[in-house]
Amino acid sequence: MPVEEGKTDMERIGLFSEMEYITVGDKYVSQFNRPFNEAASKNRQMLPGGSKEMSNLQAGYFDPHFARIFEGESYVNPNQVRRRYMMEEAKKNLSKAFLPSSGEKKPCGLGSYYGTIGGPVPFFSAQSKPKDKYEPPGKNLYTNPGKKGTGYGYANITIGKQFSHSSDLYDAAKLNNKKENEEHHRLLKGTAFKLNLYPREYFDTNPYMSDKPLPPIKKAEKKETVGKPFKPSSPGKKAGGMKAGTFDPYPSHSADPYVVKLKSPSSKSAKVFHPPSGPKSRPVESIMALNVKRALNTKNYKTASVQSY
Repeated sequence: MPVEEGKTDMERIGLFSEMEYITVGDKYVSQFNRPFNEAASKNRQMLPGGSKEMSNLQAGYFDPHFARIFEGESYVNPNQVRRRYMMEEAKKNLSKAFLPSSGEKKPCGLGSYYGTIGGPVPFFSAQSKPKDKYEPPGKNLYTNPGKKGTGYGYANITIGKQFSHSSDLYDAAKLNNKKENEEHHRLLKGTAFKLNLYPREYFDTNPYMSDKPLPPIKKAEKKETVGKPFKPSSPGKKAGGMKAGTFDPYPSHSADPYVVKLKSPSSKSAKVFHPPSGPKSRPVESIMALNVKRALNTKNYKTASVQSY
């Protein structure tokens, strides 16, 4: 269809009015076409006039004059206070200032007091102190001189009396032992007691050795010879209606009536029950049943579905 000229898009759509936009009324500009800082290119810009360097002058600060923190505080100059203190201390001097001598005096040797302020010290003088006249002590107690000798071959050296000499036989110990041995054999009434048992070990070296007499030799028994082995008839018999092919004849008919016999429980032939020995196996729960118990409890058994477990 041909487009009518002179009508807007809203009139062609058929709406009463265009939807409102939350703007001031500016036209839409894409963000790709917008300038980065549009305000920087409009109106007058701030001209700082260059950066200021820090210095003791007022030009290094932002304010044109020094602003006080308090309006009525006192200003103190530390140099002026220091000078005033030095002038007050100088008034206390009674005369001129002390000036030391030009250069210090050096000692002329070890132990010399030349150049010291106090001079010699009488306590460290080398002169001897006055002492009393020496009086020797009295004489010591005099005793008889000690007896000379080493103790071997010298008589009358010990404190006590000298031992008297007694003669001793050369083989006295041997003779005494001989006499004791003869007296011992005289008191014996017979020969020494000896056991007839020879000591044996706990286990014999020969395990087959025995003190008991051997049994008589058994004679080998002759086994009776059995006849020829049984051989079935050839060919085998065939089963028929008259039981001709069996080994035994047809069993005879019993005339006993048909009665069910009950076994008495108190029979002596009944065997006693013996439980089997060894450990018995125990029932084991499957993993699926264990998961069911964990998933189904007292709180969710009403809401849990059958298909979940």
